[in-house]
Amino acid sequence: MIGMQVCASCGKESEKGFAFCPHCGARLTVERIQRKIVTMLFCDVVGSTASGESTDAETTRSQLAHFFVRMKGIIEAHGGVVDKFIGDAVMAVFGIPVAHEDDALRAVRAASEMRAALPDLKLLARIGINTGEVVTGTAERLVTGDAVNVAARLEQVAAPGTVLLGAGTVRLVHGKVDVSSVGSLELKGKSEMVPAWELLSLRDAPAEQRPPTTMIGRKAELEQLRAALDQALRERSCRLFTILGDAGVGKSRLASEFLAGLEARVVRGRCLSYGKGITYWPIVEVVKQLDALPKNGAAAAAIGSLLGKIESGTSASEIAWAFRGLLEQEAQDAPLVCVLDDLHWGEETFLNLVEEVAALAHDAPILLLCMARPDLLEHRSAWGDGNPNATATLIEPLDEEESVRLLEELGGIWGDDGAAEVEAGVTDPGLRERICAAAEGNPLFIEELHALVQESRVGELVMPPTIQALLAARLDQLDPAERSVLERGAVAGRVFHESAVKYLGDKEPKLHLCLSALVRNELIEPHEALIDGDNAFRFRHQLIRDASYDALPKAVRAELHERFADWLDASRPYMIEVDELCSYHLEQAVRYQTELGHTDPALIKRAGDQLAVAGRRALWRSDWRAAINLLERALTLIGPTELSDTLESDLADAHALQARENVTVPLGGSSRTARSPAAPGSGV
Repeated sequence: MIGMQVCASCGKESEKGFAFCPHCGARLTVERIQRKIVTMLFCDVVGSTASGESTDAETTRSQLAHFFVRMKGIIEAHGGVVDKFIGDAVMAVFGIPVAHEDDALRAVRAASEMRAALPDLKLLARIGINTGEVVTGTAERLVTGDAVNVAARLEQVAAPGTVLLGAGTVRLVHGKVDVSSVGSLELKGKSEMVPAWELLSLRDAPAEQRPPTTMIGRKAELEQLRAALDQALRERSCRLFTILGDAGVGKSRLASEFLAGLEARVVRGRCLSYGKGITYWPIVEVVKQLDALPKNGAAAAAIGSLLGKIESGTSASEIAWAFRGLLEQEAQDAPLVCVLDDLHWGEETFLNLVEEVAALAHDAPILLLCMARPDLLEHRSAWGDGNPNATATLIEPLDEEESVRLLEELGGIWGDDGAAEVEAGVTDPGLRERICAAAEGNPLFIEELHALVQESRVGELVMPPTIQALLAARLDQLDPAERSVLERGAVAGRVFHESAVKYLGDKEPKLHLCLSALVRNELIEPHEALIDGDNAFRFRHQLIRDASYDALPKAVRAELHERFADWLDASRPYMIEVDELCSYHLEQAVRYQTELGHTDPALIKRAGDQLAVAGRRALWRSDWRAAINLLERALTLIGPTELSDTLESDLADAHALQARENVTVPLGGSSRTARSPAAPGSGV
């Protein structure tokens, strides 16, 4: 698939040279090798070999043809891509070519629909689903990785008519489906037992998670909401209140706090990220909850047509008018709060309807409470403009104090002294601070990191799969050139210079425009530059940097780390601790080459030499700990050579000096404890 043009909109390939997809008209991109988190689905017909002995071959062929067509249609309707048909089995991928935050849920929904369709086809099948990291974009196959193998093995051990889910998938769909553990299974090719769950059913609505006992922060926004409802009551008018904020920042939590104990009728609708006939999905949900039709006959007919109860046609303007009349009618006796979530996924026709209702509804206390990510303003910049009854508020991340309070509310891993009890009898006083630093005020990130530590009972912080899915979906929406710039910046670290990205990217002609776009999208922000005449940028969130870096194949990482070391070496007049930084990036290049099974002796020698130089510099400045660390890494790289004798001697000196580090010595009639300087930082 290298060089193939793959449509990010419909997932279909086309020949080289097309600027736009000949199938759907969307702009085409060139598929490239990436590491991605995807969800794999395998579905295999049960008993087809045995039935083939007693069934006419042409009949069997026709039956399987209908099976493949039906399964392919269901998979694609849920946003998946059929990788291949293998005999009487189907292999599908969710998250290719573009990732979505709900790819795992899409796969499970598709599996449920596929299972329900089998009786009509007079077939029985089994399905396995697993989520994990793969390499995609290779010429040989669509995806490669252990996640693929596990999904296939789960399908093979599933009972006829059942769907088995792997652990990665279950974690991502938690609260949205009902499952039953089948224990740990022995799968072919796996050295350890693999836990699995059987899919029982989908839930009509996600289970409400119990929020913390106290809402942290957001008092000003809560007062704004209450004031909007009070005004709607006083004036018997319709108020449009929009809560904007990034995923996980607390929009739903704020709405939940506002609605708790409210003396008003509350109905809800949610925009879907995909599906058939999604334009009016939130309206249909609201109408069903109201359980009423407009008293006006023409309006009732329009709503009836929308619900599929009347076969006569209608128009967008008639639906908007009828829905507005229904809300006014139902709000006569008590105030009505209509909650509309995920407006950033709303179709233009639906958004027009909401603004029209907000502007024209009268003589009824109605609050249209909308929630959306800032993406809404990218394609609807004038949202609510011109309506004096429209208000929008942006939810900002929690500050440091609020983040700590949220962690304490969550509890479970903290001792009486506030230290983190990650294992029995073991505390980690820095874990709370590390969680807050990694989450940077995002309540969802705080909760997910807390949950992951609590489950694993270890102090190491890794990116939870829920957050990884959110960030991967966001990055996949970027222009390919912008994505490439972000990934190259990620190799440099949290902060990077424009000249470094240019050096790593073969002088990308649109570099400045890409950086400006990434700033506008709030993925990076300007930062103080260390190099005169250069520009520096900082990832707005460490997890965005991590997600960008994780998408790079190891071969590309190795190349970019080596090239970045070259850039650092050329930038010595402006940088600090260049030897330490160069040695780190060269060491990373060697590491990835080694993992891929091939190494460059010249690169190994260069990395070892650089580590040795950095280690001796640490010795000269009496930084024994740093010296030991650097010299040991140098010896590990170069192995037994003539140089290693000198390094071992230097290392022995560092150990001896460190042993005397805390010795109390007289100083001017008093005493002090000698301590080494802090280990060097990144310097970039």
